[in-house]
Amino acid sequence: MNMSNEAYKKYADGRAKKSPILKDSVWAFFTGGAICTVGHALKQLYLYLGAGEENAGMLASVTLVFAAILLTGIGVFDNIAKHAGAGTLVPITGFANAVSSCAIDTKSEGFILGVGAKIFTIAGPVILYGISAGVVYGVIYWMTTLF
Repeated sequence: MNMSNEAYKKYADGRAKKSPILKDSVWAFFTGGAICTVGHALKQLYLYLGAGEENAGMLASVTLVFAAILLTGIGVFDNIAKHAGAGTLVPITGFANAVSSCAIDTKSEGFILGVGAKIFTIAGPVILYGISAGVVYGVIYWMTTLF
């Protein structure tokens, strides 16, 4: 059976499940907001316990990373992401999930050729382009402040 690209697109579109965009957007918004609220609550808790402003922010970040990795490891993060969609991509928890899920998936291949070689499979491009964008924007900022 030889289908043209147009015929295949029509065929695939007819069988594809329609995404409830409004519902998905609302779930993503509230889940992302909930993660940020938990992060802020953690920071306030650490401030209350006597940590300074900078240390409280760092401790809240570390706690969120630990929670995301733990939830990824026990298989809960994927279930949350299934319902929340992009809401779980709040940078700190999404990044922790991306790195830890690659490590978990490849641990059977060993620490060198499995985890070590593939741990940044998903997060690597984010790091690369994030750093590159930071360098470009930094150079532009530096050049505009020279004059």
